[in-house]
Amino acid sequence: MTDSSNEIDQDQVNYTMMDKKRKYALLIEAHSQDLYKYALWLCKDKVMAEDVMQEAFLRAWKSLDSLREAKAAKGWLFTIFRREHARQFERKQFDYKDVEQMDTIADAHMGYDDRPEAFALRNALVKLPQEYREPLEMQVLGGFSCNEIASILDISSSAVMTRLFRARKKMRQILGHESMPQLGVVGD
Repeated sequence: MTDSSNEIDQDQVNYTMMDKKRKYALLIEAHSQDLYKYALWLCKDKVMAEDVMQEAFLRAWKSLDSLREAKAAKGWLFTIFRREHARQFERKQFDYKDVEQMDTIADAHMGYDDRPEAFALRNALVKLPQEYREPLEMQVLGGFSCNEIASILDISSSAVMTRLFRARKKMRQILGHESMPQLGVVGD
């Protein structure tokens, strides 16, 4: 009798693991391309992007049971990636190089658009404060809605919309498409 109960338990475990493997495979298949684009943009290095994605996928596998709804999977996976990316900076001490040289290297390796307009956009984006840049990148590169960004960043939807509005306004100012307000004494 003990043998048959062990067989039942073993079958149940195999079924549960098979179900988890299927969920995981579907999750990765559905969102890996978007995550890879976001990873390349955020890391600016193909090897680092792949390493961080690998770690994020491992963490996703380990915590797959915590994912309750399939429609939240993309945001959940991107949140795991963002946290893993932050952990990389906690662990590693990077060799610093000239930013202009890194941009040139990134252009060559990642197939960035090398037109002057694209270069100006990347430079303007880098000049944005992190609190404005991150939601803008998530919306443009990740295709996230305001509600999804709010969930990932753990802020309200109205805060996301405000940050996106300010990010676009600052981008227009940096690019010279909108005049910046003059600061001075009234009546000058």
